[in-house]
Amino acid sequence: QVQLVESGGGLVQAGGFLRLSCGASGINFNDRTVGWYRQAPGKQRESVASISHGGMTNYADSVKGRFTISRDHAKKTVYLQMNSLKVEDTGVYYCHAERTAWDKDYWGQGTQVTVSS
Repeated sequence: QVQLVESGGGLVQAGGFLRLSCGASGINFNDRTVGWYRQAPGKQRESVASISHGGMTNYADSVKGRFTISRDHAKKTVYLQMNSLKVEDTGVYYCHAERTAWDKDYWGQGTQVTVSS
C-alpha cells in the first residue's frame, strides 16, 4: 500500500518557522521528483517547492529565500524548512510524488499550517 505521510504542521506566529516532513512507503520514492504543494481556503492548490532525485530544486517565487526543500534517500523522506513565515503562507500543505513512466503520481493527506499575525 502506497503511503505519503506528512507531519510538522501547526500554528505559528508570523516570522516563525516550521519544518514539514513527508515519509514515503510502498513506492519507488527515490527515483521520483517530489515536492510540496499548498492550498489556502478558497484558492487553488499551488506548487511550493520540488526536488528531483538528483537534488535539483525549484521554488515558487513567493517562498524563495525563506523555504528550503531537502530529501533523505535512506529515509525516503522529503522535508520543507519554512522560515520567516507570513500570514499568506497559511494553508494545507501536501506532499507529492511525481509520476514515472511506469507509475502514477501520489499525494499525501495534507498537514495544516496556520500563520497568525
